[in-house]
Amino acid sequence: MAVMDAHTLELLQFAKVRELIAAEAGSTLGKDLARQALPSTDAEAIRSELALVAELVQILGEGQVPPVAGLSDVRLLIRRAAIGAMLSAEQLLEVAGVLSATGNVYRFRMRLGPQYVRTIQLLAPVEDLGLMAKSIQGCIDARGQVLSMASPDLAQVRLKIAELDDKIQQRLKQLLRDPELRKALRYDHATISGEHFVLPVAVNYRHLVPGVIHRTSSTGETVFVEPAEIAGLGAERVVLKADEQREINKVLRRLSGEVGRLARPLTYALDAMARLDYVTAKAKFARAYGLNCPDLNTEGRLWLRAARHPLLEHLFRTQAPSPPTASPDADRAAAPPRVVVPIDVRLGQHFNLLIVTGPNTGGKTVALKTVGLLCLMAQSGMHIPAAPGSEVPVFRQILADIGDEQSLEQSLSTFSAHMARIAAILRTADAHSLVLLDELGAGTDPVEGAALGRAILDELDRLGCRAMVTTHLGDLKTYAWHNARAENAAVEFDAESLRPTYRLLTGQIGMSNALKIARRLDLPTTLLKRAHRYLRRRQRRSADWRLLQRQREDAERARQQALDAELAARQQRAEYERKMAELERKEKEAEALRAARAQLRPGDPVHVPKFDKQGRIVRVDPRKNLVVVALGLGQWEVALDDVYPLDPARGP
Repeated sequence: MAVMDAHTLELLQFAKVRELIAAEAGSTLGKDLARQALPSTDAEAIRSELALVAELVQILGEGQVPPVAGLSDVRLLIRRAAIGAMLSAEQLLEVAGVLSATGNVYRFRMRLGPQYVRTIQLLAPVEDLGLMAKSIQGCIDARGQVLSMASPDLAQVRLKIAELDDKIQQRLKQLLRDPELRKALRYDHATISGEHFVLPVAVNYRHLVPGVIHRTSSTGETVFVEPAEIAGLGAERVVLKADEQREINKVLRRLSGEVGRLARPLTYALDAMARLDYVTAKAKFARAYGLNCPDLNTEGRLWLRAARHPLLEHLFRTQAPSPPTASPDADRAAAPPRVVVPIDVRLGQHFNLLIVTGPNTGGKTVALKTVGLLCLMAQSGMHIPAAPGSEVPVFRQILADIGDEQSLEQSLSTFSAHMARIAAILRTADAHSLVLLDELGAGTDPVEGAALGRAILDELDRLGCRAMVTTHLGDLKTYAWHNARAENAAVEFDAESLRPTYRLLTGQIGMSNALKIARRLDLPTTLLKRAHRYLRRRQRRSADWRLLQRQREDAERARQQALDAELAARQQRAEYERKMAELERKEKEAEALRAARAQLRPGDPVHVPKFDKQGRIVRVDPRKNLVVVALGLGQWEVALDDVYPLDPARGP
C-alpha cells in the first residue's frame, strides 16, 4: 500500500479530523485507532470500511449503542498472565472490566438484525467471557482488596488474625487503664507501626514502659513502644499476616492463571471491540455533522456535491456567537451562527484540470483544502460532509502546495521553496494522483509567472493526473480555452455587498470587479470613465474570447444537467435493487420459517407472540395446521403460523 504524502496530510490538517473522531470514541483503544488512521489505496478495503460505518450509522439511528464501557488496553497484562506471571488485584480488576465488556458486546451482536452482516462479522471473534469477570469480582472488591470468600484458607487465617487482634486490644485496654502508665503516654490510645501495636511514650518516661521501640517522632520527644506484655502476641500476628499474604498470592495466582488460559480468545475479542469502538466513533461523527457515504471508484471520477470543510464547520459550531452590534434595531437578536457554504467540484469527467480564479478571501484556498481533505477522509473509510451521490476516486497520492502567497514578507526564498515543492510533486505525480496547487505563478514577475504556470499546467496534463489549481494571473485564466482537458471555475463575489459568497462556479472565470468596487468606494468619476475607456478597448480585442467563454458556460450547464439526471437514475436504480434485495431476504426468512415449522415435533421449544411466552410443543396436527403448546401449567391450541421455533441453546 502506498504511503500518503506526509506534507500533504499536514497541510490539509488531517490530524485535526482524526482528533474530532477520537473525541467520539469511548475507550483509549478506540481513540488510539482514530489517531493512527491513514488513507488506504485498497479500493475493496475502503468500500468495506465505508459500508461498515454506514451500518453503525443505522444501528445508532435505531437507538442501539455498542456497549464498550470497561474496555481498556490490557494486552500487556494478558501477555504477562499467559506466561505465568501473577497480576495484582488492581490489574485483575482492570482485566475483569474487559471481560465484562465481552459479554455485553456478545449480547449486543446477538440482538443485531441479519441485515447488519459486516458488524456481525466484525464481532464474530467476541466470545462471552463474562463468567470469568464474575469470578474475579467475586474474589476482589472494588477497592482492590482480596475478599475472605476467595479462599477457605484465607478466611481461616483472617479469622485467627481477628481473634488475635481482639486479645491484643483487650490487653492494651488493660495497660491504658494503669494510672502509672498513663503518665508516660503522650495521648491515651494505641496506634499501629507496621504490623505492631505501639504506645506513644514520652522520651523522658521511657523507663516506665518496658518493650521494643519501633520508631521515634520527628521531634524526638515521643517514642513508639510495643509493650513487652504484648510483644509475643505481636510476633504471632506478624506470622499470621505473612500467612494471609501467602493465601492472597495464591488467589491472585489462580485468577491470573485463569486469565492466562483465556489469553487467545480475550486478545481476539479485545482487537474486535477496539475496532468496534473506532468505527462507532466514525459513525457518531457522521451523525453529528451530517456526513454521507461517498461512492468509491477506481476510474478517477471525482464529484463532490455540496461539499463542506469539516474543520471549518466544527469551528463555526464551537465559536461563541458574536454579540449584536449597536444599531437602530437595538432589540434585534444576536447575529445567527455562521455556516459553511457548500461547493460542487468535479474532476475526471470531461476534464482533468480545474483552474480556479477569483478575488482574495473568496474561498479559493478553502475549496482546495475541502477537496483534498474529503478525499483523505473517504480513503480512510470515513463518511464525508457532502451530499449523497458524491463520487471519490482512489488516489495513490494526494499532493498539495498550499500557502499564503499574499504575505508582505513574500521573498525569493519563499518562491524558491514553492518551486522546489512543485518540482517534487511533478516527480511523484502520475495518472492516479490528485494535485492541489494554490496561487500558481505568484511570487514573481506576472509575465514570467504566467509562462511558468502554463508550463506546469502542460506537465500536469501530460501526466494525466487530476489537478485543481488556483491563480490570480489573467494569462492562466484562458488556459482552459486552448485545452479540452481543462476547465475554469470561479469563486463568486457580490459586488453590491463587496463580500465573497464562497460559491464555486464551474465553467466561469473569476473577475476582479475592480471598477464596480471602485465606484462604490467613491473613486473620482473622471478616473472611472477613463478606466472604462481602457477596458472597452481591451474588450473589443477579446470579443471572440468572450463568445467562447459563453459557449463553454452553456456546455458546462448542459453537462451538469446530464450528470444530475444520471445521478437521479443511478439512485433510483440503487433504491430498486435495495428493495428487491430486502424482499428476497424476507422471502428467504419466510421460507426458512415455514421449513422450521414443518419440522416441529413434540418437545420442541417455541415462542408464541399471542401470549408473549415460550413453551413446548405437545402435539402437531399438520392437516388442520394446528399445534398444541404447553405454556406454564396449561396447554393451548394455536395455529401453526402463530408459533416461532426456537434454538434451544440461544432462545428467541
